[in-house]
Amino acid sequence: MLREEILAAADALLIETASEEAVSIRAIGDRVGVSAPSIYRHFTDKDDLMFAVCERTFGRLDEAMEKAAIEFDDPYDALLARGRTYVEFGLEHPEHYRVMLMDTVKDSKSIEFDGHHLSGEVVQGSQAFNHLVEAARGILGRRRTPDPVTLAFEIWAFIHGVTSLRITFPTMPWPPLEQQLANYNDALRARFTTKR
Repeated sequence: MLREEILAAADALLIETASEEAVSIRAIGDRVGVSAPSIYRHFTDKDDLMFAVCERTFGRLDEAMEKAAIEFDDPYDALLARGRTYVEFGLEHPEHYRVMLMDTVKDSKSIEFDGHHLSGEVVQGSQAFNHLVEAARGILGRRRTPDPVTLAFEIWAFIHGVTSLRITFPTMPWPPLEQQLANYNDALRARFTTKR
């Protein structure tokens, strides 16, 4: 129970301050009404706590993407819905996104994602990535090249680029998000529906 209260307090402070650096163990303890040692019984250090907060947030992202895509039969429309949800979620949770996918790893600590250390092998085994591979498989149909994993990485690279650039440079004159995503989606559709 206390662990959940600590996570909720850290999450609220991360949202309020929009800065991982501004969230201190003392502030979290004050919000929950416990001392720092009580927090350290549940988390090794602040990085461990921040990763746990962001891990929960990204679990919600996977759920939101799947919910957005479920109403579409067309795999390209479903992919567009997933992409829109991903970018909007990242923009709504910019500091969570930075911690999980943009910051360099501190003190050789691995980033955690879906309860695992974020490595090439683990990303491919995560629920969120497996959903993306299935989306890629739906687009490819019977095609054998590229394989669904390769296409999933390509799609993720594009969506991550859009998200991270908009977080990093929010005042740039970006095209409307819907247009940017639709253009990429149209390019994928043209690429994989052209007869060979």
